Amino acid sequence: MFADRARIYIRSGKGGDGHVSFRREKYVANGGPDGGDGGKGGDVIVEIDDGMNMLTNYRHVRKYCAGDGENGGKRNCKGKSGDDIVLYVPAGTVFKEAETGKVIVDMSGDNRRVVLLKGGLGGNGNQHYATPRMQAPKYAQPGQPAMELNVDLELKVIADVGLIGYPNVGKSTLLSVVSNARPEIANYHFTTISPHLGVVDLDGGKGFVMADIPGLIEGAAEGVGLGHDFLRHIERTRMLIHVVDASGCEGRDPVEDVYAINRELEAYDADLAKRPQIIAANKIDSITGDTDPVEELRKEFEPKGVMVVPISAAVGTGVSDLISRVRKMLEELKEKPLVFESEYTPVRDDANNSFEVYYDEKEKKYVVEGPKIEKMLGYTNLDSEKGFTFFQKFLDENGIIEQLKALGITEGDTVRLYGWEFEYME
Repeated sequence: MFADRARIYIRSGKGGDGHVSFRREKYVANGGPDGGDGGKGGDVIVEIDDGMNMLTNYRHVRKYCAGDGENGGKRNCKGKSGDDIVLYVPAGTVFKEAETGKVIVDMSGDNRRVVLLKGGLGGNGNQHYATPRMQAPKYAQPGQPAMELNVDLELKVIADVGLIGYPNVGKSTLLSVVSNARPEIANYHFTTISPHLGVVDLDGGKGFVMADIPGLIEGAAEGVGLGHDFLRHIERTRMLIHVVDASGCEGRDPVEDVYAINRELEAYDADLAKRPQIIAANKIDSITGDTDPVEELRKEFEPKGVMVVPISAAVGTGVSDLISRVRKMLEELKEKPLVFESEYTPVRDDANNSFEVYYDEKEKKYVVEGPKIEKMLGYTNLDSEKGFTFFQKFLDENGIIEQLKALGITEGDTVRLYGWEFEYME
């Protein structure tokens, strides 16, 4: 089965905590702090693997986690950094945030290797907080938390030209004739169950990539058949070759077939229906009867600016003319293949770093509380001069002083932080 979609959980590594310790050696009466720093958490990295063309691996393994950084140790030993994890994907894979569907990164164009989630930084050991006046700090910095995310992977093939049309009209045959692709070919519906890419080599290095998109049916835009699974693969194409069975050997009307497929394109994405097209009237070697279906196609569509080229992919008639016209159209089209812009930037979860500042009318005190405040008090020694200086700096850098002023605090008022109470001084 062709796997072009998957949902996975990814998590970067947590930063290791800084360590609190003091030098303890014989004949060293007053050893200073020697707590080491925590190691950095591993990153989640996405990289293109040109040898891949499906997302099969991500259908079976759904959870990918980078390594956590180790905590710091004694004797200034820094914790080991966590291992990065690299997710290899085929070119054209789009990563979306699962809940909102917003694009995080499109692995196309210049995006060959991207850091999707950054690991948390390691915390500083207590050695960083020693000063001449505070020589034995008993606190260290915790490591930054990990980042985690549920993401959807969607593969949208990268090709200059897309072959569209009903099943069994000869798209796979045409691709095999003009390129190096070797799709399976047989005379029954839905032979092609996955997109095939082929490089059309031309003189002067002006070749292009062509994609054989599986046959569409009416209702594809609403998900009938395999519509949604494959319509996404023509979103990047610069132009389309609309292959129709001009012979009508299966009782189909070529003109109506073109209109039917274009209705599906427009229903799925209005821009797709506006993409430049050439109609390849295939199987002309099998035309019977008095009417000329190629002429009927020309009368219907050439006045609308759509060129009709008669071909027989099976015997090679008209194929070189078709490719020549396609190359000329591509040279006139200045647009590069579509690369989806980023709509979502993962950020570190601040749920545990929040706080609130308010005035308690009953107690007549200003209150500062929340997970971030509780965590800060956990690693700060307020009984020490250095710790109290750090505490004051923390209040100022996090905008808490400004919030207290906005609430109308004045000198002499009481501020409560969990089990601590302070008199506010200007």
